[in-house]
Amino acid sequence: MTNFESLFETGLKFHGHKCPAMPMGLKAGLAAMKALGVERAQDKELSVISETGKGHAAGCFLDGIMTATGCTYGKSNIEKLYYNKLAFTLIDNTTGRSVRVSVKPDFLEGALNSPFVQQRKAGVPPQDIKPEVTDPLVNKIKGLDDAMFLDVGEVKTVEIKKGKGLFETRRCHSCGEVTFVNKLRVQPDGKIVCIGCSSYKE
Repeated sequence: MTNFESLFETGLKFHGHKCPAMPMGLKAGLAAMKALGVERAQDKELSVISETGKGHAAGCFLDGIMTATGCTYGKSNIEKLYYNKLAFTLIDNTTGRSVRVSVKPDFLEGALNSPFVQQRKAGVPPQDIKPEVTDPLVNKIKGLDDAMFLDVGEVKTVEIKKGKGLFETRRCHSCGEVTFVNKLRVQPDGKIVCIGCSSYKE
């Protein structure tokens, strides 16, 4: 619980507002790590494949997962599938062991009927919802046993694609900005430019 409380405070600062979904994602991330017997990623030791989307509580849930696991977009060890589910797979990149965690359907349906969500549906920003509405829901999540709201799947082994970090760069001939070479393109006139200055889309 001490680790959770420390990460919860970090998650609040990172996420920007208090809501029930962020601690749900935080606990889900910790549950996945426990199932695999792994520690929080310092670099690329772990990867997350998230089934969340955008525009609703799934984003808050994902911020909790990132806080717990250390898998971030900056480290490029997280992928988002936009399935609009509160579910994800955590992968141990050292062993290939993985586990999928999802929020139980009955629990999620009940959570979406909460006073907090009703106010969100009415257009109230999460930071403007009164603590007497938000705090009891957040405290409920914090004290809830994982088995009450999470489905933790079987541990499976997946194939890991290994690659090296890229550090070679060149300046774009057009804008002059430094670009990693895998995203430079050769124009018909032979000039080497970044994608933004090129006629290519990717």
